[in-house]
Amino acid sequence: MAEWVLHVDMDQFIAAVEVLRRPELAGLPVIVGGRGDPTERAVVSTASYEARAFGIGSGMPLKIAARKAPEGAVFLPVDHEAYEAASHEVMSTLRALPGVVLEVIGWDECFLGVSTDDPEAVAAAAQSAVLEATGLHCSVGIGDNKVRAKIATEFGKPRGMFRLTTANWFDVMGEKPTRDLWGVGPKVSKRLADHGVKTVRQLADADQDELVAEFGPRMGVWYRELGSGIGPAVVDDTPWVARSHSRETTFQQNLTTPEEVEAAVRDLAGSAFDDCAAEGRPVVRVHLKVRYAPFETKTFGRKLAQPTERREEAIAAAVALGAALDPEREVRLLGVRAEMSMPEGGDAVERTPVRGRI
Repeated sequence: MAEWVLHVDMDQFIAAVEVLRRPELAGLPVIVGGRGDPTERAVVSTASYEARAFGIGSGMPLKIAARKAPEGAVFLPVDHEAYEAASHEVMSTLRALPGVVLEVIGWDECFLGVSTDDPEAVAAAAQSAVLEATGLHCSVGIGDNKVRAKIATEFGKPRGMFRLTTANWFDVMGEKPTRDLWGVGPKVSKRLADHGVKTVRQLADADQDELVAEFGPRMGVWYRELGSGIGPAVVDDTPWVARSHSRETTFQQNLTTPEEVEAAVRDLAGSAFDDCAAEGRPVVRVHLKVRYAPFETKTFGRKLAQPTERREEAIAAAVALGAALDPEREVRLLGVRAEMSMPEGGDAVERTPVRGRI
């Protein structure tokens, strides 16, 4: 029997959980984000397919979503506990399928590793089991590695399945823009285009030395291989070892003074450090994210002179980054991420560049 990777992705997961709790919302444009108040500063966590038809998507400011939303659209607050409970039920159901290895990669998605001559049958069994146990629908990408399985899912949505392997990779993906590859965002896509690389096939045929010069020895090789759909094929259920902890907040009123910014950075850095300390691991680097008004985002990083378990040292490093911000610009969002040293023995699983997981 052949080895297959299945990528299971819950359809409009957060919105679907809300509709499951409130059946009267079925068929309506549902937007979940923040405290459910579109007059406040927050972003869309997810939108139902009915809302997406109006151009509303994850990460969009709620105020913009409200302008796009039709009459009768429903805005709901984020309920983390409900989504975590639903996610646990989904993953427990999939883990119980016979002969599969499950690797969780998010609330609403996971990889299944299975030996079979009929991966579509396994995909159908996964969809049926999840629907019966939770009332939720999912799509399944079938691949001969994680990259292809993940990308295949998009062709199966919603509630379907699609197979993408080395046999049909270029037929399906060859003329697609590089932006359609998992792990290639708008910035990377633009940098590739500057080198004349606009399609997936062009990326596969690109000069590796040129890509290494542009992106570095690890990512340059990774992007070129991504053009051919190359990626790891082993699904591993070893728990993910967190690399960092972060805290961020969007302010309902812009911060306008350096003093306000410093106070907010101190609070966020302290909370991020406490999360690291709870794992018993020292902080080795801090990052600061700032979103200036109206909506320009920048990030900064700073490696500490040595790993520290002292709260004030980590906070001071974050404050130093904050002191370099433009004092003339108002701030609408701040975030602090604290990177930790790896535990003894490190991470037993080889992690690759895309989202650190696949």
